Amino acid sequence: MQAAPQPQPGILDIELYQGGASKVAGHDDVLKLSSNENPVGAPESARAAARAAAEAMHLYPNTDHAGLRAAIAEVHELDADRIICGVGSDEIIHLLCQAYVGPGDEVLYPQYGFLMYAISARAAGGTPVTAPERDRIVDVDAMLAAVTDRTRLVFLANPANPTATMLGGQDVVRLADGLPDGCLLVLDGAYAEFVEDFDGGLGLAEARENVFVTRTFSKMYGLGGLRVGWGYGARAIIDVLNRLRGPFNLSNVALAAAEAAMRDRDFADRCFAENAEQRDRLRAGLLSLGIACDPSSANFVLARFASEAEALACDAFLKSQGVIVRHPRSYGLPDCLRMTVGDVAGTTRLLDALAAWRAQT
Repeated sequence: MQAAPQPQPGILDIELYQGGASKVAGHDDVLKLSSNENPVGAPESARAAARAAAEAMHLYPNTDHAGLRAAIAEVHELDADRIICGVGSDEIIHLLCQAYVGPGDEVLYPQYGFLMYAISARAAGGTPVTAPERDRIVDVDAMLAAVTDRTRLVFLANPANPTATMLGGQDVVRLADGLPDGCLLVLDGAYAEFVEDFDGGLGLAEARENVFVTRTFSKMYGLGGLRVGWGYGARAIIDVLNRLRGPFNLSNVALAAAEAAMRDRDFADRCFAENAEQRDRLRAGLLSLGIACDPSSANFVLARFASEAEALACDAFLKSQGVIVRHPRSYGLPDCLRMTVGDVAGTTRLLDALAAWRAQT
């Protein structure tokens, strides 16, 4: 019998990504606060555009994403030719690793960085490397100390997931300045829209060839189920990534919905305001119950408990009430629970459940 083919080195070292749970046995009215989704859902403008585009689902989508890139460029005042669109920002991250990382190369990211960084690094044959954080905040000095002559990509989510903390603009500039030639700083802006007057590093990417920004439509715009993201950087990098990108990676429906969502600024403004209000309310409620929680710059908070056992006990109680949050053990935070910011009713239900749990402990 012939031997089975063997995968490339590093592939079997990849730990499968686990998404947030969405069901609890015995509960039909589950409140899912485990995946940082928009509690409002997608804007009606995007839903209408998706319904209309579905009438032409027998046709191939355009390959250049011109309409969506034009909308992004208009809203953010960018050069449309320096934008690439992908299947969520995950695909952009994967393409960056595929393009610039190989065996012997290193991909650097903070201690509690997004799990896809390591997955995409290993898939390209590279080695993921982490730098320690200080009180769940990225330490620029530690990041720079971890850079070697093999470092090709440095990923920084800002605001960060799962900590919800944020690095100041001057610190980001210092990190970019400290990288050697040939090393690219990738600023993951999945949660950038939840920070007031913040461009997520787009200005840096506009001015520097060693900075690249990724964004997603899954969070603020409520299009997680359609999987749309985009990236912005130097034209030379965009040209490289487009050579790897599948020509029909985004469907007609996804392109139409994302373009409509991007242009719907009233929806984004409403979601920003409601998230900020309920985020402050949730954090204040946690602190009043004696549950530690850093200030959040995203659409979720990271609640910290006295021990992993206490975190798991709280998680189990919330599930018994039909409320699902995320236990970020895989991120190295076993004594924490990550909680998505819901709408008014969702936040009330979560806080009531937390108060009931605290009352019995």
